Amino acid sequence: MKHCVVIGGGVVGLTTAWALLERGHGVTLVEREADVAQGASRANGGQLSYRYVSPLADAGVPLKAVRWLLDPDGPLRFKPELKWAQWSWLLAFLRNCRGPVNRRATERLLALGAYSQASFARLQAEAGLGDTIALRSPGKLVVYRKPAEFARVAARVKGSTAEQALSHDECVALEPALADTEASLAGGIFTPGEAVADCHAFCARLHERLAGHAGFRGRLGAEVTGFVRNDLGRIIGVRTPEADLGGDAIILAAGLHSRALAAGVGVDLPLYPLKGYSLTAPINGVHRPPEVSVTDFERKILYARIGQDLRVAAMVDLVGDDDALDAGRLASLQRSVRATFPNAADYDRATPWAGLRPATPSGAPIVGQSGVPGLWLNVGHGALGFTFSFATANIVAELVSGAPSPLPLDGLTL
Repeated sequence: MKHCVVIGGGVVGLTTAWALLERGHGVTLVEREADVAQGASRANGGQLSYRYVSPLADAGVPLKAVRWLLDPDGPLRFKPELKWAQWSWLLAFLRNCRGPVNRRATERLLALGAYSQASFARLQAEAGLGDTIALRSPGKLVVYRKPAEFARVAARVKGSTAEQALSHDECVALEPALADTEASLAGGIFTPGEAVADCHAFCARLHERLAGHAGFRGRLGAEVTGFVRNDLGRIIGVRTPEADLGGDAIILAAGLHSRALAAGVGVDLPLYPLKGYSLTAPINGVHRPPEVSVTDFERKILYARIGQDLRVAAMVDLVGDDDALDAGRLASLQRSVRATFPNAADYDRATPWAGLRPATPSGAPIVGQSGVPGLWLNVGHGALGFTFSFATANIVAELVSGAPSPLPLDGLTL
């Protein structure tokens, strides 16, 4: 068996470490922060949306993007940079904004989502995480404000056994908290079985389980600065300020930081940060939060009850590597959530967060070989890192073990 070095202590790196240990390999996990799950895994939307996986790149998105940019409370912000990385990513994104391309990508991601759902169920049973991650499966309701948009998607799901088109009144009957909204809703699409959980708590609990495994070594607060190569050019370890760490296989799962590390060995990862925001607002006895996971389609805002908090996640800001809290964007989000679910939580005591989601132009993660011997990839999950991590961890672990991928890799490789 091999000794593997996994770079990255977010949900993707941690699940990859677990999958490798399951297959008998030794694992050293290296994370530059002092604790796990401090990046995009910290306070994300908490969605495990295995069927709501359509990539952002679609035929109508460029035109919608213009309208979003003109809306002060719109879901998109763009700050041009004098960097080729931004513009090359945008050009590739636009090439993916075609209906046939989007449909193929969606089919691919639906298969990945189904495999991830099964993989999560197995991990949850084996790791014994219990009730510590606030896991619920209330289903997902995507609500639409525009009748024409709702009619289009309702026609698409007609006859589906996995999704249900609901009228305005049926949406309110399913989720009574929607009766409080100021929005005029045309209807919604409900997917039973979709889940929510606390991603940060999941990462913390899984790290505890990993730390108790004889084959695991964790190195927190140790930043990888580069790679060690042998005379044949194979990567045989990573460099940190304290020491070099050797391994038979090096797995890059460091989110956006993966881009700079890969560039150091000539690998160009098409990753760009999609900045997102969240609010975590406490719930007490006077509030009426949504029990179903709700997505406001037009405003691109997700609502999920996680334990005794309401998690609200939203927005796509193309502003480079800036993860600072923008007061204007947070105020915009507050206005939207107070109008949609005014009685759901104590928004005055909400904890704000902003994070950078490492996305590919196609919306699909990149897994498998990097092109440099010894270096493997598990990167580019965008806003679906929690959802897809269980699948991609198992795919990479199988490939590192010399076994075939459990899913076709078409569209998922570099």
